[in-house]
Amino acid sequence: MHEIFLDELKKLNTQFMEMGVFVNEQIDQATRAFVDHDKQTAQSMIDNEEKIPTESIDIQKKALKLMALQQPVATDFRVVISILKATTDLERIGENAMSIALETIRVKGNPRIPEVEEIISNMTHNVRHMLIQILTAYVQDDEKMAKEVADRDGIIDHDYVRARKLIVDGIEDDPTKAAASSSYFMVIRLLERIGDHIVNLAMWVIYKTTGKLEELINPTEFETK
Repeated sequence: MHEIFLDELKKLNTQFMEMGVFVNEQIDQATRAFVDHDKQTAQSMIDNEEKIPTESIDIQKKALKLMALQQPVATDFRVVISILKATTDLERIGENAMSIALETIRVKGNPRIPEVEEIISNMTHNVRHMLIQILTAYVQDDEKMAKEVADRDGIIDHDYVRARKLIVDGIEDDPTKAAASSSYFMVIRLLERIGDHIVNLAMWVIYKTTGKLEELINPTEFETK
C-alpha cells in the first residue's frame, strides 16, 4: 500500500514541477511582451489564461484524493500538505504574470522610461532565477537553499523601491510620462509580489523538509509598502 502511495506522490511531484517551469516561462513572456510592446504575445497568454488554474485544481484534487485513500503517515502527510500549499502560491505567481500581460494590452504607446524598463528586466531575471532555485530546493529537500532564495527577495524589494523613485522622478520631469507610468507602477508591484510568493514557497520547502512552519521575514519588506 505504501509503495502505491509513493508512486502516486512521485507523479504528483512531477506534475507540480512541470507547473512551476511553465509558470516561470509565463513570467518571462509577460514581461518581455510588456517591455517590447508585444500585444500579440500578451493576447496569446490571455487566450490561454485557464491553463494554470486548471493545472492547479488538478494537482490539488489529486493531493486530497491521495490523503483520503492512502491515509499517509505523518511525514508523507507533510509532503502532501506542502504540495497543496505550494501549488496555491504557484497559481498566484501565474496570476501575477497574467496581470502583466493584461497591462501590456491596456497600455498605449506613451513615452517610456528606459531606466525603469531595465529594472523590470532585472527584476524578471531575478525572480525567475529564484523560482527555479526554489523548485530545485523542493526536489532536493534543501532547507539551506530555500532560506538563501528567500533572502534574495531583498534584491527584488530594493529594485522595486529604486524603480518607484525613477517613475516618480520621470513624471515630475515630464508629465506626459504619467500615463505610461501607471503601468510601470503596476508591473513592478506585480514582480515584487511574485518575489513574496517565492518566499512563501521557500517556507513550504522548509516545512516539507523539517516539519517546522516558520515565517520567513524579509527585513526590507517594509520599504515596499
